[in-house]
Amino acid sequence: MAPIYSFPILFLFCSTLISPNLSTTRKLNALVQEQPLVLKYHNGALLKGNVTVNLIWYGKFTPIQRSIIVDFIHSLNFNRAPQPATSSWWKTTENYKGGSSNLVVRHQVLLENYSLGKALKKVHLLALSKKVTNTLPTSINVVLTAKDVAVDGFCMNRCGTHGSALPGRGLASRGTYIWVGNSETQCPGYCAWPFHQPIYGPQTPPLVAPNGDVGVDGMIINLATLLANTVTNPFNNGYFQGPPTAPIEAATACTGVFGSGSYPGYPGRVLVDKVSGASYNAHGINGRKYLVPAMWDPQTSGCKTTV
Repeated sequence: MAPIYSFPILFLFCSTLISPNLSTTRKLNALVQEQPLVLKYHNGALLKGNVTVNLIWYGKFTPIQRSIIVDFIHSLNFNRAPQPATSSWWKTTENYKGGSSNLVVRHQVLLENYSLGKALKKVHLLALSKKVTNTLPTSINVVLTAKDVAVDGFCMNRCGTHGSALPGRGLASRGTYIWVGNSETQCPGYCAWPFHQPIYGPQTPPLVAPNGDVGVDGMIINLATLLANTVTNPFNNGYFQGPPTAPIEAATACTGVFGSGSYPGYPGRVLVDKVSGASYNAHGINGRKYLVPAMWDPQTSGCKTTV
C-alpha cells in the first residue's frame, strides 16, 4: 500500500497553573519534556547513487509551470547556488544509510488530452506512472496532475502519495512512483499552505509564493516531501516510524516546519525577497527560489531546516 502524504491538522492543548512553586514546575517540565523523534531503519533498500526521475504531466501545465518543477529537481544536486541552497537541504538525505541520492530528470511525457478523464482513482495513477517504459530499478516515475483534475482523496486526506509497483507492463523491475496534484483551484488552504490561508486553525496571513504561482509553489513543497520520503523509504521497509500502512517518514515527520521558531499555524522564520516580497528558504538553479519543508536528520533525531 502506498504511503499517503498530507498536511495533518495540528491542535495545541495548553494548561495553565496559577502561581506554581519552582519544585512543581520542574516536575511538570520533566513530565512533558519532548522526546526525540526516531525514524527506525527497517533494513530495506533505499534509493541511492544515481536516481532517474521521469515526469508524467497529466492535464494542461504551462511551459513556465513545468520549468519551475524541472528546475527544482535539477536544483537538488546543483552545488553552485547561493546559500541557503536547495542542494544543502537535499544533502540531509546523505545522513541516511547508503550515501547520496543524485536525482536526474530523464524522460517527460505530456498528456494534455485528459485521456483518463478529469476524475482519477488510484488505479489511474498507477497506469499513468507506467507511461514511461523500461525504467531502471533506481528510478522514480512522478505523476503531476493539473489544477482541473480531481483525484480520489485529494484535498480530503492527501496532497500526494508515493509507493512502489511490481514488475509488469512498462516496468522491467520493481519501481517507485509519486503523485502530486495542483491544488490552486481545489484546496490551496490545505495543500498549498503557507501560500494560502489554511482551512483550519490560526488564520495567519499567507506568504507570497516565490515563483508567483500558489498552485505550483505548493506542488514544490509536496514534491520535495515525497522525494525525500521516497529515497529514504521506497519500498515500505526503509526509514519510518509507526505502521508501514501509515508511516511517518523523512519529511512528514516535520510537517508544517519551514524555518526556525515554527509552531502550528506559523511556518517559522524564512527569507523574504526584497523586491517581490516572496518568502523562500532555498536558492536553486537559474536563480530560482523555493520554500522546502524541514527534514528529519538521523544525526540529530530532529527536524532540520535551511534557515
